[in-house]
Parts: sequence; C-alpha cells; structure tokens
Amino acid sequence: MNPTTAAGSAIGPGLLGFIIVAAIGFALFFLVKSMNRQMSKIELPYEREQPSIPVREA
Repeated sequence: MNPTTAAGSAIGPGLLGFIIVAAIGFALFFLVKSMNRQMSKIELPYEREQPSIPVREA
C-alpha cells in the first residue's frame, strides 16, 4: 500500500485546507495594510540639531 493513498483515495489537505490558508493570507494582507495606515498617523517629535550626549574632542 502506498503511504499517500488510503483505500484508493489520495490523502491531502484538499479544498478546505486551501480555503483556510487563503483566508489567513487575506487577513494578514489587510492587517498589514491597516498597520501601515496607523503607523503613518504617528508624528515623531522634532530632533535637535545637536546630539544629546556631548562628544569630547581630542
């Protein structure tokens, strides 16, 4: 008996497995799209011209 067959039918994830993986992929796409939109709304504080830690010159 071939390990990939049982009683003459192939064993695999089938259509249900594909639908679940596709749904997870679509959800991930929309989550990343939403995250990028939220990240673009964040305003960073103005950085000063001088560094905050003084640098000693030799």
